[in-house]
Amino acid sequence: MRTVGRRNRTFREDALRVDVTIPELNFRWLTVGPPNQPDVAVLLNAIPGPPVLDEATAEQIRSIMAKGWGGNVLLTTDDVQGEYEDLKARGVEFTEGPEERPYGIDSAFRDPSGNQFRLTQVREGVVA
Repeated sequence: MRTVGRRNRTFREDALRVDVTIPELNFRWLTVGPPNQPDVAVLLNAIPGPPVLDEATAEQIRSIMAKGWGGNVLLTTDDVQGEYEDLKARGVEFTEGPEERPYGIDSAFRDPSGNQFRLTQVREGVVA
């Protein structure tokens, strides 16, 4: 994930309604997960610079992420149309509305930093 700023935290807490946990360390990362499911967490962190990555590599990753393809968060639901309407009402801007696909009904949105999320209702009999 690209940015872990206040704008993104607000987006995740208010629009996506996930719990956000920020560690008490001086490092730019946090975890998010569904409310009341402490065993489920997704790690979000800033793209590191030196000494983890040299600046040229970090910039390549930022460039790929800006195009929306450095990584995806894949979410599934039993009612993609209902979730789509609910999220839109909370200010989430979708890049693709719900569409029929061979594997189910799929949609896409980005957070304020451009990180891509897929929201899918998987067709029965398809392994997610």
